[in-house]
Amino acid sequence: MARIPTDLSGQEVRRALQRAGFVFRRQRGSHMVLGRDQPPARVVVPDHRRIRKGTLNQILHDADLTAEELLDLL
Repeated sequence: MARIPTDLSGQEVRRALQRAGFVFRRQRGSHMVLGRDQPPARVVVPDHRRIRKGTLNQILHDADLTAEELLDLL
């Protein structure tokens, strides 16, 4: 089981999610909203220099991805 990276920025997470089929929908302040039609999912990613571990865990849960899948997308 891969460990969750602790040095990812919001932009890096956004690019990885886009490779996984998510589309950038909108941004308000520092919150980027990405969505996917099939299977339906919506993910909110903070546009910060460093994403906290718990926040990244929630993003992965919302996107229905594992840490291994995220590492492959990076």
